[in-house]
Amino acid sequence: MRNIISIFLAIAIVLFATGCKHRTNSQEAHALWTYDAVIYEMNVRQYTPEGTLKAASEQLPRLRKLGVDAVWLMPIHPIGVEERKGSLGSYYAISDYKAINPQMGTMKDFDDFLQKAHSLGLKVIMDLVANHTAPDAVWTKEHKDWYCLDPSGRFKVDNDWTDIAKLDYSKSGLRKAMTEVMLFWADKGIDGFRCDMASLVPDDFWCEAIAEVRSEHPGFYFLAEGENPKLHEGGFDATYSWTLHHLMNDIADGTKTVTDLKSYLIYDSTQFPKTSFRLMFTSNHDENSWKGSAIQRLGDAAKTFAALTYVLPQSQPLIYTGQEIGLNRSLKFFDKDTVGNWNSDNEYAHLYYNLNSLRHNHPCLRSGEESGGFDIVEGLPEKLFCFIRDDARNDCVVCIFNLSKDHVDAIVPAALEGLYDDAMTGSRCSLHLGNDIHLDPWQFKILERRL
Repeated sequence: MRNIISIFLAIAIVLFATGCKHRTNSQEAHALWTYDAVIYEMNVRQYTPEGTLKAASEQLPRLRKLGVDAVWLMPIHPIGVEERKGSLGSYYAISDYKAINPQMGTMKDFDDFLQKAHSLGLKVIMDLVANHTAPDAVWTKEHKDWYCLDPSGRFKVDNDWTDIAKLDYSKSGLRKAMTEVMLFWADKGIDGFRCDMASLVPDDFWCEAIAEVRSEHPGFYFLAEGENPKLHEGGFDATYSWTLHHLMNDIADGTKTVTDLKSYLIYDSTQFPKTSFRLMFTSNHDENSWKGSAIQRLGDAAKTFAALTYVLPQSQPLIYTGQEIGLNRSLKFFDKDTVGNWNSDNEYAHLYYNLNSLRHNHPCLRSGEESGGFDIVEGLPEKLFCFIRDDARNDCVVCIFNLSKDHVDAIVPAALEGLYDDAMTGSRCSLHLGNDIHLDPWQFKILERRL
């Protein structure tokens, strides 16, 4: 299996070598901190009763202790009033890109948040909403020609997003202004952008703007909400693994199987370059608000699939607000809806602490071109997904997942024989050729091979 995937990856690297003209060799590499980073999406509005940056900053030490590396702030800018949905509006209907939503604090509060995060060793990523603004944004009054308009001169919208106005990237003035927005926040010291609906913005804009930002801020991180491989040509470090997310939901409800997962992984390896990071997640703000929490959607498999996102090749794992305490409800999107008590002494906090430690301690689990080998172990019952992650440094992790609601027994194959430490429990164990392995429904084992 590894040889097949390696051939596909080699082909992919050749195909992507002819990408963005603005990229240089120095821009091909990712910042060192990103390779084993765990991203945490923070919903500031719902994070505390106050819903402010100042209040949210008090939770930063907890996140650092949990093993988080980078905090992605959902939009913290002023929200438009015209066509506003709900009592507070959508975070993504922005009226002023260079200001802070007064309900969340001041620019000084943001600066203090950034300084505190950096002092703890945390990176800060901001949401960049480049596809649209609120219909009453500053730009709609000063530069209406920067927008897509219908024949009657009204702002165009995407989908049913009636609270936004779509931007027109055929206008050079808009391109310059949006790049200036990116540089404004980069100059303030943030470490990257998560780019909302990146696939709806022209690829050539990303190519030019990302190159310009990185020319002044080398190593700046870019995450695209999109699954188009061309986004990596434009300079993005990471793209969303939406297909994997939906596939995990389907396996949990019994409509897809391990066979489908194996096929997906082979296909994905042919589509994306080896240098790419693939953001893997069981929840985010959209999924939580509109489809339910990970626990509601995945049930008893919630922990299983959370673990899987940490050990698949090219993965960059994401934790959404509240997942680390077992949040088991949707958060309102347009209204105030506080998470509640941040209890760090529960089974989910321990799970994510162990998974974060696993990722940081094993080079074979890194993202991009530093990602280790990936050997699927065949010959096991079809409901078991078993694979070996290893690298040239003799780092090795064995992963065994029962992706079903049934009890599964298997016989240990030669490939798994050895002495291990269980990454989730810390206990020592051994697998001997011909012995039985028993896994309960949705049980998984992540084993660190002892040399």
